[in-house]
Amino acid sequence: MSIVLHGYRYSVYVRIARLVLEEKGLAYERVEVNPFSPDVPAAYLALHPFGRVPTLVHDGFAIYETGAITRYIDRVFPGVPLQPDDARALARMDQIISVVDSYAYWPFVRQVYVHGVFRKHIGGECDAGELASGLAGAAKVLAALEALGRFEPFVAGPDISLADLHLGAMIAYFAATPEGAAMLKTYPKLSGWWDALHVRSSFAATEPGLPVTQV
Repeated sequence: MSIVLHGYRYSVYVRIARLVLEEKGLAYERVEVNPFSPDVPAAYLALHPFGRVPTLVHDGFAIYETGAITRYIDRVFPGVPLQPDDARALARMDQIISVVDSYAYWPFVRQVYVHGVFRKHIGGECDAGELASGLAGAAKVLAALEALGRFEPFVAGPDISLADLHLGAMIAYFAATPEGAAMLKTYPKLSGWWDALHVRSSFAATEPGLPVTQV
């Protein structure tokens, strides 16, 4: 069996796929692809015509789009199931993933993390307006997630699901900033969930470190 994950080390979406692979206990090969490079390899574009990351190749079967990848991994491989059997819990999982993609990624990662950590790391200037805008947007998202999640102890119910890993990868960047960490603590259910989730071995195994280019 061959599993190859193509992607950029610092991509939050690549980390989501890696978290799922780790939670399923799967061995896999990583191929580094920087989607921000002006010269994305032609071989990669043959797998993903839009040049984004990640892409999974399993025994010659290539699939891109993170949600499709994670659901495929969970359906095909043995190990702990990461999608609930209950229809309402599954719907809540799907809803939380959609909320994260639609409303959390930009304020959490591209505004709060980039302007709170990344630009400082490379000697650039933080855009205070972007950071403030990101924190304002994040507050609305966190409030919605605090209300949506079941936290029993995971966001969709008693067992870990794809929603935890999808949201967890985003929160990891957000909470890496002092402002994000402080805001998260004002949401007790989310904060308690994150305290328990981020110490799992899958998060340690996929820790990207501080990036040296865009996320």
